[in-house]
This record gives sequence, structure tokens and C-alpha cells, in this order.
Amino acid sequence: MAVIKPFKAVRPEEKVAHLVASVPYDVVNREEAAELAKGNPLSFLRVTRSEIELDAKTDPYSEQVYNKAKENWARLRKEAPLVQDEKPHFYIYHLKWKDQEQTGIAATFSVNDYDNDVIKKHEKTRKVKEDDRTNHIVTTEAQTGAVFLTYKGVAEVNAIVEEAMNEHDPLYDFTAPDGVRHTVWQMPDDYNDIIIFEIGKIESLYIADGHHRAASASRSQKVRKENNVGHTGEEEYNFFMAVLFPAEQLKILPYNRVVHQFPHGLQKNFFDKLKENFSIEETKDPNPPERRTICMYHKKKWYLLKPNENVKPGESVGDKLDVSLLQNYILSSLFGITDPRTDTNVDFIGGIRGTEELVKLVDEGKAVVAFSMYPVSVDDLINISDAGEIMPPKSTWFEPKLRDGLLVHAID
Repeated sequence: MAVIKPFKAVRPEEKVAHLVASVPYDVVNREEAAELAKGNPLSFLRVTRSEIELDAKTDPYSEQVYNKAKENWARLRKEAPLVQDEKPHFYIYHLKWKDQEQTGIAATFSVNDYDNDVIKKHEKTRKVKEDDRTNHIVTTEAQTGAVFLTYKGVAEVNAIVEEAMNEHDPLYDFTAPDGVRHTVWQMPDDYNDIIIFEIGKIESLYIADGHHRAASASRSQKVRKENNVGHTGEEEYNFFMAVLFPAEQLKILPYNRVVHQFPHGLQKNFFDKLKENFSIEETKDPNPPERRTICMYHKKKWYLLKPNENVKPGESVGDKLDVSLLQNYILSSLFGITDPRTDTNVDFIGGIRGTEELVKLVDEGKAVVAFSMYPVSVDDLINISDAGEIMPPKSTWFEPKLRDGLLVHAID
């Protein structure tokens, strides 16, 4: 059963929260991070992407970068300032973006639950990214960003969260430059036992986003445990920070694909090859109308692709996803893209950028064809996780996203 635990958050004073809060470290590259932090010495990107303050040629995975992160973390705690709550709390984190609203509980969760698959995964992690965040956690002695968890909502928990939001003033309430409104409350202590009891009855929690953060928390726990002769299992490094959202509140945007070049000989008979497995018709709508349909943009036209009788149903849960349909019957069989994680001929375009980005890339000659996907559902994510399977890479794009820096879990 799941373990949930309040924690003593390190967090900014209310007047500077909007300046400290930053986009997640892994949704921007170095140049974008530097531009977002420009002119703002309190930006949390100076902790999570500390290489922006070093020479552009600096290896982003070097010891120098992690030491700079530690230095900036200490400076920010003093200068922002950041304060640490005197006793552990649960926190409510509410996100509103356009017509999408979701409310979660910020807390810490057991590394053992992650290791033992009480907290389930649906995505493979890359060692280099695990190494990066593990080094970051170990050096700064802090988990600077929250894992995004989900679960099948519990009425009793939803009710007390709603009650706390209605009866208490928030710690923070601001709208970020990207239009997302972030509101955070400190949960009254009276509700702690209810939350611990109700979440404790749940068999499984699910990582929606933040697999590398969770894996790195697990690895850093092993490092700290080995170096602590008095290890008890109750130290803060045995838990990782996450925000837990009810699944029914979440929205997944599609993760689209573009292909940069045709392999030799395919361009001349591309449509003939497609017709072996798909019906093809021109369309004005760049968004697939239903599952098992794909929209394709090529030479300034959109096409709707529907699989024919040659396309066999997948045996596993993951094989039934539309991203698997695209991968197996187009990207792999026609373009020779057998490993989309490493093949440079394919790129993934988050749904937040819209289909306009697909049109732009193809029309500018940066890609030869683009594919617009029907979004994966939260039920798909849960079913794949329960089956112990792994989703194809870049299958889900959650929006809106949490901000780093509003709540930090210190493990020192």
C-alpha cells in the first residue's frame, strides 16, 4: 500500500514566488533556459540549469555545473529569501490553463514504494539523464522538482482538498508568463491523518511525468544510505517529493512526430507503400478524429490515414496505441526508424506547440513529412503500467506543468 508523508518545504516568500518559480528543467534547452532567466537573479533555473551561468562550452554534466547549482541554491535561500516550514505539512497545488484545471496534493512518497512498484512506471529512463539528476540531488542535498503522480481519485480526499481550498487563503496565487495559473495552499494539520489513511489504502500510484526525477531520487537514496552508518530508513532522503493528482482531472496532449528525410527510393512510391496498410484521403482537419486514425502533412496537404485489414491488432496493451501503430507500420517499416529513442531522422513535437509547428517544419524544409496523433488517455497510461509494460517513447505530453522552486524537498 502507498506511503504518503508531509514534509517541511523550502519555499519562497509570497512576494517573490513568481520570480523564483521556473519551468521544469527538462522542457528547455540551455539557450532557452538562459533566455528565461535573463535579468532575473532569483530564477530557479539558476539552480536546476546552473550551466547557464558558466561558459557555453562547459560540459552540462560536469562537476563544475553541480557545484554551481549548490552555490546558487545556497545563495537563493539567503537572497530570495527561501524559508523552510518549521514542521511537516501537506500542500495543495492547483493548476489552471485555459479550460483545464487540476488539483493535487504535494507530499513526499517512499523510495521503497518506487523500487517495489507500488509506484508504477510506464517509461524507460536514460542513464545519462539519471546520472545528471542523481548528481544534482546528491550535490545540492535537495530534490528541486516534483514528480507528477496520478491515481484513481478518492472521494474523501477530493472533499477535504476542496474544503481546504475554500476555507483558507493560499500561500501563492499567480499567473506565469505562459498563461498557467499556479495556486498553492498549506494543508491544515487536521487533515493529515485522513490523507495518510486514505492514500495508504491505495494499491498503486502511477508516474505520469518525471520518471527521471523518481529514478534519480532512488539512486541518490542508495548513495546517502551507503554513506550513513546510522541509517534508519526515516531520513528525508528515503522519500521523494511529488504532487499527486486524481486521474480523472488530467488531460494528455498528443506527442506528434516529424521525419526529416526519406530513405533512398521511398519518396517516389511513398503513397503506394502507405496504401498497403492504410486508406488515404485529403482532409482539412489536422487532428485525428478518433483512435486508430493518423493525420499526415506532406507537400502542403493534410491527409487522414486509416488502417486497413492488413494492420493486425497488437497483442500487448502498448501495441494497441496509435503511436505504436505509427511506429510499426510507417516509421519502422517504411523509414527504417527501428529505435525512435536514438534515431536522428525522427523528432517529437509536444502537443502544446500545436499542428502549426508541424506545418512550419515541413514547409520550411526541415522535415519531409509530419504526423499528428490522437492523444493517449490516462486510462491507457494506467493499463500499461498495471501490465508492467513500457509506452513507446514520447507518447504523452501533460499540460499544464508544475513549476520548479515553489516547493523544494531538502534532504540535508
